[in-house]
Amino acid sequence: MPPHVWTGAISFGLVSVPIAVLGATEDHSVRFRRIHSVDNGLVRNRYWCEIEDREISYGEIGQGYEMAGGRIIPLTDEELRQLPLPTARAIELVGFLPDADVDPIRIGPGYYLQPQGSVAAKPYVLLRQALQRASKVAVARYAWHGRERLGLLRVRGDVIALHGLLWPDEIRDPAAVVPPPVQLDEDEVDEAVALIGVMTRDDLTGPEFADRYTEALHAVIEAKQEDRQQPQAPEPMARPGQLVDLMAALQESVGKARAARGETDVPEVPAKPAKKAPSRRASSRTAERAGGRRGASAR
Repeated sequence: MPPHVWTGAISFGLVSVPIAVLGATEDHSVRFRRIHSVDNGLVRNRYWCEIEDREISYGEIGQGYEMAGGRIIPLTDEELRQLPLPTARAIELVGFLPDADVDPIRIGPGYYLQPQGSVAAKPYVLLRQALQRASKVAVARYAWHGRERLGLLRVRGDVIALHGLLWPDEIRDPAAVVPPPVQLDEDEVDEAVALIGVMTRDDLTGPEFADRYTEALHAVIEAKQEDRQQPQAPEPMARPGQLVDLMAALQESVGKARAARGETDVPEVPAKPAKKAPSRRASSRTAERAGGRRGASAR
């Protein structure tokens, strides 16, 4: 497991659970170094003190708050740890609600909470089982990295996970990106729901969920390292410039999704025939009958 990123306690009413916070996710992204493109030399950052006009080491760097007049108020890590906040060394549970009531756009990266010592194991398991039985998640407050944060505690397997939550004023209003009004047929909505049903998965495992970008990037790097031809990108699928028949595209998508799942025996829903305009001859007969009815009314 990764090293602890924070230690403290979960404050649950009068119950306190000593815990350590560990990262629950890993970043497998390929990292690049900045280079001088002329000779491939590494480009490095330097830390420069404006008062002494010299380069300093990373260990000499602290942090400070700049006032309106330019004055700097230095703050040490110890002073930040000793902030007069009840959440400075504790994750304080402030409420509970159903998981479905939390807007996913507010949820941040996840961490695992590990009980510290045998004494902490019992209240930790108690909280975990209580959350499971109540089918609830806990909303918490805690202070990390110079600010108080809102968090979400939920059960994942046999452990309790912590997610950061954005404050309500940190979420932008989506009104600016709402699409203009459109007219949809009920059949189009039904077909889109059918496509969702065919593409529904039990989990997120399988080749469709592999990190193809990282794999392709490694292939290019290996080809350059071995001085051989780089792999070529596949030809993109031909797509129409403008969507003409939405219903036909949906039905074709359902058919392809069923074929990908091996459901070749499932018949495709035939496209809804377009309404034909009445022929000239039929229009003439209709006009004659209408004229006859008007004549009979006149008599």
